[in-house]
Amino acid sequence: MSWLKPPRPRSPTAVTAPAERRAIVIELVIVFAITLGLAGMRALLSLLDSLLRPEPLAEQDVALHRPQAAIGVIDMAQQLLGVLQLLGWAALGLYLLWRAGIALRRIGLDASRVRRDVLTGIGLTALIGIPGLALYFAAWSAGANLAVIPSALDDTWWQPITLTLSAFGNAAAEEILVVGYLLTRLRQLGFGENSALLISAILRGSYHLYQGIGGFVGNVIMGLLFGRYWQRTNRILPLVIAHTLLDVVAFVGYAMLRDHIGWLP
Repeated sequence: MSWLKPPRPRSPTAVTAPAERRAIVIELVIVFAITLGLAGMRALLSLLDSLLRPEPLAEQDVALHRPQAAIGVIDMAQQLLGVLQLLGWAALGLYLLWRAGIALRRIGLDASRVRRDVLTGIGLTALIGIPGLALYFAAWSAGANLAVIPSALDDTWWQPITLTLSAFGNAAAEEILVVGYLLTRLRQLGFGENSALLISAILRGSYHLYQGIGGFVGNVIMGLLFGRYWQRTNRILPLVIAHTLLDVVAFVGYAMLRDHIGWLP
C-alpha cells in the first residue's frame, strides 16, 4: 500500500550547524521533560504499581477524570485548570516552532481547507474509534488492561462542558506536541521518516501505559496512523478534530450511558 510507504521529507530541511542541532535536542528534552514525556514516566510507574498488586489488571480500574474537590464549583475550576494546562502545552510547541521561523500553516494548522479537514477528521474518528474500542475490550478480557473509566465525575450541569473541553485539550496537546512539533523537529535533526514516526508513536503509547498493555499498543497503532497521515499531508487539524471527537464520545458518552448499560466498567 503506497500510503504506508515513507513519504519524501517535506520542509523544513535538516539543520546542519552543530550549535543549532544541539539547541534543538536541548529544547526537545526540556519540552517533553515537563509535558508528555514526564507523563509517560509517571504512566510507566503507575503500570508497575498495578502489576505488583495482588489482584489482576482486569480487576483494577483507573478513572481518567476524577473529582478534584469536595465543593462543586472548586471541582469545576480544578477541571478547567487541567484543560488550561493541556492548552498551554500545545501553545508551547506552537510558539517554539514559530520562534524558529516555522509558520503554523506549514504543520497544517490553518483555515485553508476547513471543510476537507473536518470530513477527514470524521473519517479518521471512525477508522480509529471502532477498532480501538474492540482492542480495548479484547485486552481487558485477556487481563492485559485495567478497566478504564472515562469519567468518575458527579452528575452536574458543568460535567459535559468540562469533559468536552478536556477532550479538546487532550487532542490539541497530543497532536500538536507528539505529531506536529516532534516530527518537525526530528526532520530538522535529519531523522528518517520511519524512525521519527516510530519515536512519535512509542511516545504516544508511553503516556497511556497506566491503562495497561492494551492501552499502550492501541495508542502506538493510533500514533503510527496519525503520524503517517501528517507526514504525507502536513495537515494537523484533521488529527485534532478526530482526537477531539474520539474523546468526546468516550468521556461524555460514558458519563451518559454508565448508569444504563450494565457491561460498562
